Amino acid sequence: MSTIVLAERLARNPWLQPHRIGLLAVAAALVASAALFMRWDWIPNYYDLALAGIWRTIWILVVTCALGMMLAIPLGLAQAAGPWWLAMPANAFCTVIRGTPLLLQLWLLYYGLGSLFPQFPAIRNSELWPYLRQAWPYAVLALTMSFAAYEGEVMRGAFAGVPKGQLEAARAFGMRRSTVFRRIWLPQAIQRALPTLAGETVLQLKATPLVATITVVDIYSVASRVRQDTFIVYEPLLLLALIYLLITGVIIFLFRRLEARIPSRLG
Repeated sequence: MSTIVLAERLARNPWLQPHRIGLLAVAAALVASAALFMRWDWIPNYYDLALAGIWRTIWILVVTCALGMMLAIPLGLAQAAGPWWLAMPANAFCTVIRGTPLLLQLWLLYYGLGSLFPQFPAIRNSELWPYLRQAWPYAVLALTMSFAAYEGEVMRGAFAGVPKGQLEAARAFGMRRSTVFRRIWLPQAIQRALPTLAGETVLQLKATPLVATITVVDIYSVASRVRQDTFIVYEPLLLLALIYLLITGVIIFLFRRLEARIPSRLG
């Protein structure tokens, strides 16, 4: 009888399953080994800088995903239902951005476009110059365009996947095109794209370390600085991996909660 009760408890609680217990034991052993046999005395010296790097990584991720999604919606709509003179430029933008490395785009913006601005006195004397002379606007622009291009293709498929009968029925009831788009077409397209959007957001997080190549101080650049100053290699990288895993876990958790609030049957 006790065996049956134990089996029922294991079935109800997934964390009590044998393979999960084994994984947790291995993880605990690795953490204990890292705490006992590795050097962590450098952390207090870089604590404030690490917090600033984490904050910069997070706000770059949030800003570029938000701006990129705002661009992805019209890009996807133009390709799915727009006239050819809108569909062709949108398709060309997505193809070029998706077909070239993000690091190349980032360097072209920062070392190319950024080096041209100082040559124009009108730009140097403008109110935008204090921002254009910094590196983060080019990082935000490059990551935003990359996210918009990938999500633009996702939204194209999502818009095309919404049943046309629903749109025609809404128009038959006298709804304006803008109302149909706002209440029916766009919500269902976002619902369909949501699982892919979660994965693209995680990939966007993994792309943020590239901003360190143009002097933006994110959490990756902080780990590189620790390695250069102290010649300690593994500890900063392990801590960096843990930070990215935690941020990824938060992203996945938020998207799963959001997906749970959305009906599974569409159309």
